[in-house]
Amino acid sequence: MIPPEIHVATLVRARRERVYDALTRADELDEWFTSGAAVDARPGGEMVWRWVDWGPNAYTGEDRGPVLEARRPERFVFQWQVALGGTTVEIDFAEHRDGTLVQLREHGYPDTPRGWEQHLSCATGWGEALTLLKFWVEHGVRY
Repeated sequence: MIPPEIHVATLVRARRERVYDALTRADELDEWFTSGAAVDARPGGEMVWRWVDWGPNAYTGEDRGPVLEARRPERFVFQWQVALGGTTVEIDFAEHRDGTLVQLREHGYPDTPRGWEQHLSCATGWGEALTLLKFWVEHGVRY
């Protein structure tokens, strides 16, 4: 069986630097997605995602992992989901005539029932997150 991967993309009508910063700076993340994030956006740094009463299920929790690659405004790569053995999230920011094409790939999910459950949750979650990112950067809409 092929290990599960997530692939999502969205167009954000803004310059790559603006979009990159919205995903890699804690103060920006906290405006549209997290509550108390911490980001050391350099290789070897750490990314900490925190949520408090997030979404319809009022999720409260956190995840963290190392930053593997940080090339502003082109690419950002980190790991998280340590409880599953760690997954890798690769985000590329491509120039587009209408702004920035954000392309996200997450891989490394184990081929287990828990791995598939988390994969499905994150597949919908990343789609929602990129939509929220778009609304924040383009219109200043907070979560």
